[in-house]
Amino acid sequence: MEYISQHIKTFKGKEMAEHASSIDLMGLQPEKWVSLHAAFPECRSFADFEIPAFNQTSELVPGTDPSYQLNPEATLAILAGFAFNRRVMLQGMHGTGKSTHIEQVAARLNWPCLRINLDGQITRMDLIGKDVISLEDGKQITRFQEGLVPWSLQRPVALILDEYDAGQPDVMFVIQRMLEREGRLTLLDQNRVINPNPAFRIFATSNTVGLGNWNGLYQGTQLLNHGQMDRWDIVAALNYLEPEEEEKILLAKVPELTTETASQMIALANLTRKGFETGDISTLMSTRTLITWGENWRIFKNLQLSFNLAFVNKCETEEKILVAEYYQRCFAVEFPINPN
Repeated sequence: MEYISQHIKTFKGKEMAEHASSIDLMGLQPEKWVSLHAAFPECRSFADFEIPAFNQTSELVPGTDPSYQLNPEATLAILAGFAFNRRVMLQGMHGTGKSTHIEQVAARLNWPCLRINLDGQITRMDLIGKDVISLEDGKQITRFQEGLVPWSLQRPVALILDEYDAGQPDVMFVIQRMLEREGRLTLLDQNRVINPNPAFRIFATSNTVGLGNWNGLYQGTQLLNHGQMDRWDIVAALNYLEPEEEEKILLAKVPELTTETASQMIALANLTRKGFETGDISTLMSTRTLITWGENWRIFKNLQLSFNLAFVNKCETEEKILVAEYYQRCFAVEFPINPN
C-alpha cells in the first residue's frame, strides 16, 4: 500500500480493490471518552463535552505533527463530528490545511482515516464496487469487489472526501446517500443494504461552498445543488493562520531561520494571498509553500534563489513583476526577475 502523509491512505479507484482486504478494522470500537478541554486545550473557550477515542493506534491512524497549530473553531467543528456523528465540511482556499486539520484531530483520537480525492478520475464504480473475474481451481469465478464506500461504511473509519466540490455528478449522488440521517447504503446489484458502523464518520473539504468556479479561481469545481449542501450538518471555514501562529510553524519546521526573516517571509506570503483574492496573480503561497521556501533556503543558503524555486517559477511572466514588488516591500531589497 502507498502511504500518504504519515500512514494516511489516499485511495484512487483501483487501489482500494487491491488493498482493502489486508486491513481489518471490523472489530474495533472506541474504548474511552476524552474531555474536549483536557485533550484539546485550544478549545477551552467553548463549552466542554466528551469525545470517543481509541486506546491504541492502527495503520490507518495518521501520525501526530507536534508543530501543527489547530484552529479552535475548525477543531471544535471536527470534534462535534466525531462526538455526535455530525457530517462536517471544511471550506477554505487551497493550502489552508483543511484535510491535514481533520487528520491531526483524528490522530489525537487514534481514529483511523481514509482519504478519497474526488477528482475527475474517480468513478461511481470505484466508490460502489464492481464485478471482477478471478481464476479459482482453473475456473473463472465472478465476484463482487466492494468499492471505497461500502468498505468504509462497515468500519470505524473517518472518511475524508477531499475536493468535494470537484466531484462528478454520478459520484456526488452516491455520496448523497451516505449523508442521510441513517446513512444506509443500498447496493441494488447485490440486493443488499449496508448499515454504517457506529464509529463511521464522514468529513469533506472544499474550496467553494457549492457555487462552482464563480470567481474564476478554481477551474474544475462543480455547482452543487442545494440538496447536497443541505445534508452537511456543519460547514466550518478554515482560512490561513494568523501571522504569529504561522511563524511558530515555520520556525518549528526550519529552526535555523531568524524570527525577523520568518516574519518577512510570512508578510510576503500574505501579500500573495491578497493578490490572489483580488485576481492580480493566479497562484498564492500556502503555509506548505512557505515551509518549502524555508527548507529550500536550508539547502541553498540563498533566500532569493529559494523563493524562485519554491514559488516565483510557478507564476506567469507578467505576474513575476508584481511578485518582485511584494518581495521588495517585505525585504527592502530589489528582487531580480528572470523573464524565463
